[in-house]
Amino acid sequence: MFKKILFIFIFLTAIGGSFFQTVQAGEEASIKTVTLAVENMTCRMCPITVRKSLKKVDGVISASSDFDSKTATVKFDSHKTSIDALIAATTNAGYPSSLKQ
Repeated sequence: MFKKILFIFIFLTAIGGSFFQTVQAGEEASIKTVTLAVENMTCRMCPITVRKSLKKVDGVISASSDFDSKTATVKFDSHKTSIDALIAATTNAGYPSSLKQ
């Protein structure tokens, strides 16, 4: 009896583990990182505003901005938001941006 229970437990654990790995792999595929070229950053406080505007977008995991290079780097879930939404967020904050090539 104990062997049957142990076998069932091991079997269910193996099935469950592969299921969760598949879900995590799918989630990782939806995580994107982009760099935006940001206009109108004229002082050292501007990147803070840019970063805050990006972090308010649903689906943004992390955002950083750099005054010297006039860029913002954003890690986001592409199932929840888009590059257009990120650009709109910075533009609405007074800092028009575009996808950096």
